[in-house]
Amino acid sequence: MNNNQLYKFSYTTEVLIDKARGSKEGSAGYRISSDVDVNLVWRDPSSKDDQLIKLAVCVLNVCLSLHSFAVGKSILFLLGRTYNHQESEKRPGKLIASAAQHWEGCRGKRHNNYLVNDVSGRCTVEYKAVKGQVTRTKILETCNTAETGFTTHSKVLGVSSKASSVTVFTLEDGFIRSAVAEETHTLAVNVRKSTAAKVVSRQTLTLVGKEAGPVEAAGKDVAGVVKSVDTKLAAVGIVAEKVKSQCKGCPSLFEHWQAEKKQLEPASLSKATAPRSFLALIQSIRKASKDEILKVLKSADKASLPQVVDAVTSSQTTASLDAMLEFLNFTDAKGLVLQERFLYACGFASHPNERMLEDISKGKIGSTDIKESVVIIMGALVHKLCQKGGCNLPTVVKVKKMILDGPKSTNEESEVQMYLLALKNSLLLEAIPIFTKYAESEVGAYCTIALTALQRYDVSLMTSEVKQTVNRVYHQNRRIYEKNVRAAAADVILSSNPSYMEIKNLLLSIGNLPHEMNKYMLSKIQDIIRFQMPASKVLRQAMKDMISHNYDRFAKVGSSSAYSGFMAQSADVSSTYSLDILYSGSGILRRSNMNIYGASNGAMLHGLQVAIEAQGLESLIAATPDEGEEDLESFAGMSALLFDVQLRPVTFFKGYSDLMSKMFSMTGEPMNVVKGLILLSDHSEVIQLQSGLKANAEFQGGLAIDISGGMEISLWYRESKTSVNNRYMVTGNITVDMDFLRTGVEVSFETEAALDFITTVQFSEYPFLVCMQMDKTTFPVSEYLTKYERLSSGKSIKSRKGRKMLIPGSEFPLHQENSNMCKKVFDSSW
Repeated sequence: MNNNQLYKFSYTTEVLIDKARGSKEGSAGYRISSDVDVNLVWRDPSSKDDQLIKLAVCVLNVCLSLHSFAVGKSILFLLGRTYNHQESEKRPGKLIASAAQHWEGCRGKRHNNYLVNDVSGRCTVEYKAVKGQVTRTKILETCNTAETGFTTHSKVLGVSSKASSVTVFTLEDGFIRSAVAEETHTLAVNVRKSTAAKVVSRQTLTLVGKEAGPVEAAGKDVAGVVKSVDTKLAAVGIVAEKVKSQCKGCPSLFEHWQAEKKQLEPASLSKATAPRSFLALIQSIRKASKDEILKVLKSADKASLPQVVDAVTSSQTTASLDAMLEFLNFTDAKGLVLQERFLYACGFASHPNERMLEDISKGKIGSTDIKESVVIIMGALVHKLCQKGGCNLPTVVKVKKMILDGPKSTNEESEVQMYLLALKNSLLLEAIPIFTKYAESEVGAYCTIALTALQRYDVSLMTSEVKQTVNRVYHQNRRIYEKNVRAAAADVILSSNPSYMEIKNLLLSIGNLPHEMNKYMLSKIQDIIRFQMPASKVLRQAMKDMISHNYDRFAKVGSSSAYSGFMAQSADVSSTYSLDILYSGSGILRRSNMNIYGASNGAMLHGLQVAIEAQGLESLIAATPDEGEEDLESFAGMSALLFDVQLRPVTFFKGYSDLMSKMFSMTGEPMNVVKGLILLSDHSEVIQLQSGLKANAEFQGGLAIDISGGMEISLWYRESKTSVNNRYMVTGNITVDMDFLRTGVEVSFETEAALDFITTVQFSEYPFLVCMQMDKTTFPVSEYLTKYERLSSGKSIKSRKGRKMLIPGSEFPLHQENSNMCKKVFDSSW
């Protein structure tokens, strides 16, 4: 830059926010334009490349879609060290300074990568020079900034982002004639990529003329030179300050709750508006104090209070956790519903911290059920904290030791199960030897938990020792096991890269197993081959051996089955279901296991598992129990795993006397397993634009869910029914705030779906008739796009568009024998 010259530039920057494929014309946002005068103030006598440059923003114009106005202040900015006038005038100067710093940064650069500090943080930057142009590409994913956000631990439920930043400088005689920068950030919900938004930031700096300017100042000290220019100037950092959005007329948390509470009453939870209100309430709670939150908790009536507990806990702020711990009394055994809702919300937490784990791990507990839930959920929190690199945090280390030592610290069967379920949630590597040991236990419940837990680990962790143990259980090398234990062992073998010999031994066992287990194993193998699961290749190889694969083995009949299928397939997500049913030799349901998985972005999510188990019911029909099940206590119960979190199992009845009383008192009404509002997706980040502005991105997904199940028992007819009802809503917001205006876009989709799984058993003939049905009802899907611009004065503009579609219902296919039996069941019932 030459001495005694004043360079006159025009500068514009614009920020546009829209859906991912939106056009420039339809976007929300604003454009800032100004005239900029630039001149050289001072050069360091000892180093001519060290210069102090003055930028003066003469007129600042701001243009929105409906508003256009001018800010008539002249703003002085010195580039070198950064200086500025009073706080209210910093931001426009930063916009210019950022562009000017890019211009200074490219001088002398021709190629290769460099680390550069600018308004975006410390980033890797690549320069390329070709015939009077320098292209500067910032590798945005390398930028280290002070501000960090959070995101959901599950990639399936998470948000993907793409970003680019390119600046092109046009040079003439070594001087910048123009600089054009464009930066784009796109965020999309993984399970539905059409729910996406983008922010585009553009800057243009163009030389419009030159004229005589002030004489270069003399001096050796930068600070002294700055004071001689303007005594009001003060040093500030190049990093943009955090803008505190001023909201005039915004409701308080209590006022917001009063407006939303009807949508969160039990009668409204079946509507898609429930998760929308839930997400909006969470946003308000995250800005509220402990006292404000307590006021809402204390004012909520009995019906809506559980939903308030869901929202407050899901907010995951220090104030919300403090409020919940003060509000709940864990020594009160009668407060089970609210206490468990709090614990489940902790288990589903999107970004839990050490303090959440610490707070639920201490204090006296009045209910045995709540103690079980506390320990089980602690395991889930340990897993999430370890995923985030917090396995060595003091509280995590303490809780890990407690649950790892837990199974051997007690002789109470229920407590051993509790610790095993906590370890199942934790997925700790140190727990694998414990599960391997309990897989061979004499207590069937321990074996089942241990085996199903081993199946959750990565296949690479299934060592030869683990495999040998699981094979011993299946083949009963050391003791006789219950059928459901052996079936669980078979599941582990078949899902852990089985060897040829393992598969051959499984095939050879068919024909020598209890009657219904023969049919279950046959159905399982056929399902793996039909659905092209990983073990299908080695199964086909082993079945070439006619000793293993012959008519005697593969013509076994029975009611047990295993079947897998697709619930949905799209470019964004693939959802599969599996339904395994194992009966006793007398035709009584032994185990029903329904699973739903979601896969997206190379990740897998165990969305749902509902397992119904029954035993010791043969005395009802004077039947003979199967081998190894002669002395089992009468029992029926249900266990649910939801979004990778194992929940506390529930019992329908236990013991013969309880069974007999339930036979005559059961109304057929289902027993609730889990019900509530869950924050499934939770993503928050600050996008620092190189213009100096910041975009705030928030994506949340809320789910209203009701899983219930029951077993209606009579001497001649029995029906078990599992019902899963969902209302799901995802909303994404990207906003850009300045001191005097705010602009943003919201993208959202919502859906409501119901899934019914019904098993009907008739005893009117032998073998018993068993019909399974898995139905999905017709359900709507709605998508919305809202754009808004709002001035600090309160004046605003908003546009909203939406579309709705109906997804037809269907009955999911199961095996052909089931279809044949259903025809008999319903034909005979008329």
